[in-house]
Amino acid sequence: MINFLELEERIKKKVDNFYIFCGYNEQLIKENIRKITEITVNPNFLDLNYFEFDGASVSYDEIVNACETLPFMSDKKVIVIYRADFLGDRAKNINKNGENILKKIQDYGGNLPEQCILIIYYIFENDREKVSNKVKKMDKSACVVEFTKLRGMMLQKKVKEIFNQKGKNIDRANLSFFCSEVENNMDIIKNEVDKLCSYTGDRDIEKQDILDLLPERSDDDIFNLVDFLSQKKPERAIEVLSELIYRGEKATNILSMIERQFRIMINLKIGMNNKKGKEELAREYRLHPFVCEKIMTQCKKYTLEQIIKAEEICAQTEKELKSQGSDERVKLELLIIRSAMV
Repeated sequence: MINFLELEERIKKKVDNFYIFCGYNEQLIKENIRKITEITVNPNFLDLNYFEFDGASVSYDEIVNACETLPFMSDKKVIVIYRADFLGDRAKNINKNGENILKKIQDYGGNLPEQCILIIYYIFENDREKVSNKVKKMDKSACVVEFTKLRGMMLQKKVKEIFNQKGKNIDRANLSFFCSEVENNMDIIKNEVDKLCSYTGDRDIEKQDILDLLPERSDDDIFNLVDFLSQKKPERAIEVLSELIYRGEKATNILSMIERQFRIMINLKIGMNNKKGKEELAREYRLHPFVCEKIMTQCKKYTLEQIIKAEEICAQTEKELKSQGSDERVKLELLIIRSAMV
């Protein structure tokens, strides 16, 4: 198993026939699929030699038929199976053919036709998830790539490349500060770079610009906390709560952020029920499109009634925090347990 930086160096010398990608940053995965496709497929006949299948519904026969068909006016063809959740450890909302595909693809992967490049990927549910044992077992037949978080100078180098692509210079001190403050997720980093470039126009980026635009780092923790509630995993939500408390967040602030998350979800869920799309909802509630899409995905795990009930539990907990003197942490843990049961 390798990381995506090693993949970038590897494909400069050799492109494998079978890849399994996994990680939290789908944008980064798609970017590397694009690079592999540009290297191997005749761009004039891309539509005839690049195929995508939804991992939630694809069958093994469809994969084999796509792989066995000869490319048209190109040496290679690329077949991508996206969001193949059957590769992960989750038990719900996965392809009913997943186990069959998994069992057969291990053998077939080692005997793929030379003209075919098969790429299968799945996305981690959160940044704490690890590579599944299913994927680890396929390391012999496939080139397995984990899209891990970058740290330190490697992260700064990658972020500097993004600024350079935008034609925007950022000095070393501000680059280091930006990397230390932004969430370690390439999808979000690219969005924040876009915002900074638009906000500063032709002038240089200053530290105050970064402070003005970056969201609170606790926001993502609250998203993960609520996401664990939607998965009926209160024990994992309590782990996130413990991290927030350890970092010095006050109980009232944590509760306020959870309430805000549920209020946003109520608004988005109502909009989704009224057939409104991501762009319209993002504009209406002044959310970044990427953030809006993430919360909309979260909303799909709840009914509107369940979200309203969870928000009511938050309101009741707020009253208890203000009127009673017992342990605030215990009250938040009880809120998590009750919210996971709605």
